[in-house]
Amino acid sequence: MLIDTHTHIYVSEFDNDRDAVIARAKELGVGQFVLPAIDSQTTAAMHALKSQYPNEMHLMMGLHPTHVGANVEQELAHVREQLQAHNFVAVGEIGMDLYWDKSYLKEQQEAFALQIEWALEFDLPIVIHCREAFDEIFEVLEGVNDKRLRGIFHCFTGTLVQARRAIDLNMLLGIGGVVTFRNSGLAETVAQIPLEHLVLETDAPYLAPVPHRGKRNESSYLPLIATKLAEIHNVSESEIIKITTQNAKTAFGI
Repeated sequence: MLIDTHTHIYVSEFDNDRDAVIARAKELGVGQFVLPAIDSQTTAAMHALKSQYPNEMHLMMGLHPTHVGANVEQELAHVREQLQAHNFVAVGEIGMDLYWDKSYLKEQQEAFALQIEWALEFDLPIVIHCREAFDEIFEVLEGVNDKRLRGIFHCFTGTLVQARRAIDLNMLLGIGGVVTFRNSGLAETVAQIPLEHLVLETDAPYLAPVPHRGKRNESSYLPLIATKLAEIHNVSESEIIKITTQNAKTAFGI
């Protein structure tokens, strides 16, 4: 069984065919789906999908860094309320994104640090969104100094040095469609990372793997990433599935 460790299958891009998308994924062996939070506007949709598929869907809670804005205090209060009221498998996705907008850099950093505190309080892993912000992310993580800190660098696209730095901080690396992109350089990095540090993800509806690049991504494309990893590491696809699935189960306690 494959686990999609990062899929936004509850968002509006899937409103017309969500059940069919889930059925396609299950037919191809994707049996579990981990859903990252975005903000308070999408919480109800996540819970609704969990109610419909209670054994397959696993929810995270957190404030996505691109949604850190003027109302950050209200959004963080919502995250806190949710963590107290429900069982989640992780605090995420949280982190920093300096690609689109740097105007809330300080607020992003503070929100990230606070949500890490909550993850430690609730004994949950974190799932990190990092875009153009590796130095800033590592600055926060390395300041935590708590061995209970653990989690996943979602959509990892960094260098080998950054990969090893993340692993040293007890982080797994989430590998998605970018590893299939010819000029990304990610395959060369991943080739040097032992499989026990990797999990598979789609980040659907974003970052579809080749040959679907540029189209809506979905969880049924996860086997394409497993196939690519098998090729990179020169092992069988079943070996990739076995190891990465166990990594995901251990990380999320599912």
